[in-house]
Amino acid sequence: MRFIHLDSVDDPRVDVYTNLTELQLRNRLEPAKGVFIAESPKVITRALAAGREPLSLLVEEPWIEGMADTFASIDVQWGDDVPVYVASPEQLKRLTGYRLHRGAIAAMRRWPLPSVEEVCRGATRIAVLENIVDHTNVGAIMRSAAALDVDAVLVTPSCADPLYRRAVRVSMGTVFQVPWTRIGGDDVHYWPWKGLDELHRLGFTTAAMALTDDSISLDDLVARLEGDSPEAPYVDRLALIFGTEGDGLSRHTIANADLTVKIPMSHDVDSLNVAASSAVAFYGTRDRRRV
Repeated sequence: MRFIHLDSVDDPRVDVYTNLTELQLRNRLEPAKGVFIAESPKVITRALAAGREPLSLLVEEPWIEGMADTFASIDVQWGDDVPVYVASPEQLKRLTGYRLHRGAIAAMRRWPLPSVEEVCRGATRIAVLENIVDHTNVGAIMRSAAALDVDAVLVTPSCADPLYRRAVRVSMGTVFQVPWTRIGGDDVHYWPWKGLDELHRLGFTTAAMALTDDSISLDDLVARLEGDSPEAPYVDRLALIFGTEGDGLSRHTIANADLTVKIPMSHDVDSLNVAASSAVAFYGTRDRRRV
C-alpha cells in the first residue's frame, strides 16, 4: 500500500469521495470506468472477498493499525501500489460531511453485471425489486436476502442502484454476496412484460406481493412450495416480486404474474414497509430442501 497523508481536505486526489455524484460514480456512458464507494472495514472486507478491485482507500489515522490485515490482503491480490489516503477524524468529517463511525471508506471499481440467466442458474428462490427508489430499502432487502437464502436478486431498470453508497452501507456488504443484476439493463420498457416472460421461460413461478381481491395468503403459497396443497399445483422455482414504496406493484405486473400473494396481518394493518415484508416473505418461502 502507498500511504499518503493529506495536508488539505481540498486535495483533488480524493475528489471521488467528495465531489462526484452517484450518477457520475456509476458512469453510465463508460461503465468500465464506473466506481462505487464502500464504507467501513467490514463492508470493504466483504467487497474484497468477492473479488472487487480497490482503487483507493480513505482512512482515519487511528484505524491504520487495526486494518493491517486488510492492507496485506490488498497487497497480495492487487499489488502494493493502491493508495491509502490518511486523514485525521476532523479532516474526514469535513470531507464526507459527517463523522465516520468505522473510520474507513474505499473507492472500488464496478464490474460488468451478468445476465439474468447467469444469475438465476440453479436458483430456486429469487427476488425482483420493482422500481424501489429508497436506497435504505434496497440495502435492507439485500441484507435479508443474504441472511434468508435467497439465491439471487433482480432489480428493474427504474429501481435504485444496489451499489449506491447508502444501499451498500445498509446492506452491510451483503450486496457483494448475493448474486444480482438489472433485468432489462437500462431499458425502462423491458419490465414488466418482457421481464416476466423471461422469468417464465427460465421456469419460475412469479408471485406478486400485493393486496388484491384474488390474493392468496403467504401460508397458501408455502403449502404449494411444500407440495401440501391438494387443490393447487406444486411450485418449485419461485420469483417474489416487491413493489415501490408508495404505489406498490404496477397493475401490469399484478395482471401478468402467476400469483398474487399477501401477508396475513392483524389489528387492521394493511401493509408493511417493503424491507419488512420482504424479510417475512423470504423466511416463509425459504427452500426447505436445504435444511
